[in-house]
Amino acid sequence: MSQQSPPRGPGPHRPRMGPTQPATLVLAALVAAALAWLLVSMTYASLPDLPWSPTAVLAGLGVLEGYLALNTRARIQRKPGHPAVDPLAVARFAVLAKASSLVGAIFGGFFAGLLIFLIFKHTDAAHHDLPAAIGGVVGSIILVIAALFLERACRVPKRDDEDENHDDDARSTRP
Repeated sequence: MSQQSPPRGPGPHRPRMGPTQPATLVLAALVAAALAWLLVSMTYASLPDLPWSPTAVLAGLGVLEGYLALNTRARIQRKPGHPAVDPLAVARFAVLAKASSLVGAIFGGFFAGLLIFLIFKHTDAAHHDLPAAIGGVVGSIILVIAALFLERACRVPKRDDEDENHDDDARSTRP
């Protein structure tokens, strides 16, 4: 009985991590918004005041990932004054970016659903929670944008000699 080795090289059966799809983020945000609106509409009277800490954490992570993206991009492009980049670190940053963009979309959807509920709720408590909900949406947007920027910064740029080799290969396969 022989065992087959896992497929190598590019192919349909080889698992790979591709860029984050905007449709995935939009769908996650919409589902989270609907669930948040449903949950909050049933339990709002028993909830405490909306805290500002999630907003600060989301925005802080966004700023941190934005800085990481700028630094990583400069190191990958080998700009003067920046040390060489560790390929394993770049892979970790890419995974962090994918996870952060999804988390930001989910939290953004949650805060958007809460915000929609609060806009139509005419109570003092809802009026008091409105700024924190707006801050949550803004912090989530900051995180999603920074995460997508970090993901893009982790891409290895094409080198000029790779483009020339690709052109030579394309010419040699033509009849």
